[in-house]
Formats: sequence, structure tokens, C-alpha cells
Amino acid sequence: MIKFYVTFFYSGCVKKAPGTFGTLAALIPAFFILKYLGITTLFLLSFLIFFVSIKIIDEYEKQSGIHDDKHVVIDEVAGVFLALAICGNTLFAFILSFILFRIFDITKPSIIGKIDKKTKGGLGVMLDDMLAGAFAGLLCAIIYGVMMKFDFVDWDVSLQNLF
Repeated sequence: MIKFYVTFFYSGCVKKAPGTFGTLAALIPAFFILKYLGITTLFLLSFLIFFVSIKIIDEYEKQSGIHDDKHVVIDEVAGVFLALAICGNTLFAFILSFILFRIFDITKPSIIGKIDKKTKGGLGVMLDDMLAGAFAGLLCAIIYGVMMKFDFVDWDVSLQNLF
């Protein structure tokens, strides 16, 4: 049951790019949460997943003997939920948040990389992705704001208006 949770319904069990597949899998519930329950729900859920997952990942690492196993993608779920809660209420912002999150998660610039290297256990696994999500969401908001100022996103549609 722990593996089912930390791999986010086994979406992280693919051989190539498990983090990307886990993040893509997270976009499905994120879309419906944003559309029907709102940004606040997704924001709070990202932190709930963050706090609950620390202990669960600690237990998983103890059982498997592997720190930050590449198949553990619940951290990507929490991180992308945070990015989308900050800036993901339109179709373009939703996609941009996903892309920026993956860039920050893979490259781990600045403090994200330091946290990843120096913080052990479940906290380290979760915290670098939450920071990547925060930075991705903030950068998306800045980019989207600039694009709005110059009328480059008039074509964009709110998630509420899809389907």
C-alpha cells in the first residue's frame, strides 16, 4: 500500500522519466480539483500531501534501503499541485506551470539543489519539490502577468470554461 501511494498509483513505476510521468498523472486530478473545487483546495492539498508524505517516505526508504528512489513521485505530485495552485487557473498557465515545474525539478537551481543534497529522509525528498513548485508557480505568474500587460493571452481560456 505504501508503494501504491509513493508511486502515485504506480505512475512512477515506468522505466524512463518516472518523475515526468508522475507529474503528468498528477495533472489529471489537479485539473478537476481546480475546475470544481478551486485553487484553495489544491493549495491546501499540496501541503497536506507534503506533511503526510514525509513520514510515509521515511518508512518506504527504511523498507527499500534507497534514498529518494526515482520511482517515488508523490513529491512531484505535491510540487506540481503547489505550482498549479499559484498559477494554473487558465489552460496556458496550467501547461506553463507544468513545464516550469519540470525544469526546476530536473535542474534543481539554487536553494532547490542545496536542499536536495543536504536534507535527508522524507523531508529532503518532499522539500526540494515543494520549492520547485513554489518557484515554478511564481515564475509562471510573472510570465503570465507580463503577457497579459501586452495582450498576448487574449486567446487563453479559463479552466472553469473548459468542457
